[in-house]
Amino acid sequence: MTMANPLRGEVVRLYKNLLFLGREYPKGESYFRERLKRAFLKNKDVRDPEKIKELIGRGEFVIKELEALYFLRKYRAMKQRYYEDKESP
Repeated sequence: MTMANPLRGEVVRLYKNLLFLGREYPKGESYFRERLKRAFLKNKDVRDPEKIKELIGRGEFVIKELEALYFLRKYRAMKQRYYEDKESP
C-alpha cells in the first residue's frame, strides 16, 4: 500500500539525510542506524499532517545538532594539529 501523503517525500529525504550524517557518528554507524530506524518505525502510523510536520521539524533539529557536533570535532582536531598545547613541558 502506497502512502498518498504529500509529506512522504519530505520524510524520506529526512531519513536519507540522517542516514548519511550517521556515518560519522561517534558511537558508530550501526548504532546510529538502529536508533534512527527505531525512531522512524515508532512513528510510522502517524497520519496527522501537523504531527508529521512536527516530527520532521524535530528531525531537522537533530540534523543541525549532528552538524554542530561534527564541526566541533573537526575544529578540535585542527586546533590540536596547528596549535601547541601551552601546558606541555
